[in-house]
Amino acid sequence: MTDAPVLRSGVSPRRAAVIAVGLVFFDSLIGQLATLPNLVPWYASLQKPGFNPPTVVFGPAWTLLYALMALAFWRILILPDQKGRKLAIGLFLAQLALNVVWAWAFFGAHSPLLGLIDIVPQLALIVATLVLFWRLDRLAGVCLLPLLLWVGFATALNFEIWRLN
Repeated sequence: MTDAPVLRSGVSPRRAAVIAVGLVFFDSLIGQLATLPNLVPWYASLQKPGFNPPTVVFGPAWTLLYALMALAFWRILILPDQKGRKLAIGLFLAQLALNVVWAWAFFGAHSPLLGLIDIVPQLALIVATLVLFWRLDRLAGVCLLPLLLWVGFATALNFEIWRLN
């Protein structure tokens, strides 16, 4: 008879919640420091494509996306150690970092081109993260699907704003 491998447990649910919500909230806050002061007059003065949503849509959309990101990350953090978990955590943190860098590149530097340079690899990281999250925990993967769709849309929007300006 062989002994089954013993898996170390993941982070405690309470600690995982503090980590997940804290990191995602911090990412949001740092991004807002670049975004909010540059909405008017800089962003408002840019030429935008016809599919650009009203500015008031972005806040609620990102609030929902950040909540889903925190939930997905929490679910991965509480999982026992297993193949792919550490890589999934690393990819999540990398896409989270590129998320905040995008705000500083696009809004802080007033550069749609820098935003575009950031958002393309960010989108690729979101795809990779979603795939790994899905393999580890289906609900965690599903939670990242709206982020993938939104950042895909944002990539097209970023490209068009760069092209028009």
